[in-house]
Amino acid sequence: MTTEVFAPAKVNLTLHVTGQRDDGYHLLDSLVVFADIGDRLWFKSAPQMQIEVTGPFADGVPTDRRNLVWQAAELAGWTGHITLEKNLPHGAGIGGGSSDAAAVLRAFGGADHALDLGADVPVCLKHTPQRMRGIGEVLESVETLPELEIVLVNPRVVVPTGTVFSGLRSKQNEPMGDVLRSFGDAPAFCEWLASQRNDLEAPAREVAPEVRAALAALDGALLARMSGSGATCFGLYTAGAAAAAARIAQAHPDWWVASGRVLS
Repeated sequence: MTTEVFAPAKVNLTLHVTGQRDDGYHLLDSLVVFADIGDRLWFKSAPQMQIEVTGPFADGVPTDRRNLVWQAAELAGWTGHITLEKNLPHGAGIGGGSSDAAAVLRAFGGADHALDLGADVPVCLKHTPQRMRGIGEVLESVETLPELEIVLVNPRVVVPTGTVFSGLRSKQNEPMGDVLRSFGDAPAFCEWLASQRNDLEAPAREVAPEVRAALAALDGALLARMSGSGATCFGLYTAGAAAAAARIAQAHPDWWVASGRVLS
């Protein structure tokens, strides 16, 4: 029997860096959503662990215990053959590896160990909008977001997370606030989002000027912003995301561009 699971792209609609712990971990306040764009995994029980990686971003993905999927399966107490279809670029600020690992924990158990695999893994256990605080372990469901379409754009550059955090001018910034408002429609929600921040966007643009170009390409969106530590940028739409993605892909054939909807 084969089990199939979906690992969606994680998108940080906001990312406020609010402090840094003594152990070096940064404290965040982030509104996280997921898109119906992502990786797929297939599992078949067997006596020994084995990972096969396919898909457009298979190159460079480890097929041994270095892979978070392998580690998650061990934590869940499951052994067998795993096929991982990598449709999301890695190191792109949209939680590809973390979402893959969370998919294993959802399928086979072991969610209590999610934080052991990385700060982004706990939020990926659910595919609904969430507010993420602390280093990623403090999660609060958000149930008031309007329906949205989304375009993801990655200019195929790698932005080292450590370098981006090091470039922050301040690591003590204001959080989003105590209460997220209810929004009647997408334009009102995006207007509120525009008053929030991704504190990592400015240092990421210094490291990779291509981020600025990706944001400019999303000029027709209600809101365009970088996700996570980059270099993937997103645009939010009420409609027309597929057409916008096709236009961007035609203008930039060397970029990764995908469209879909925000999961709720």
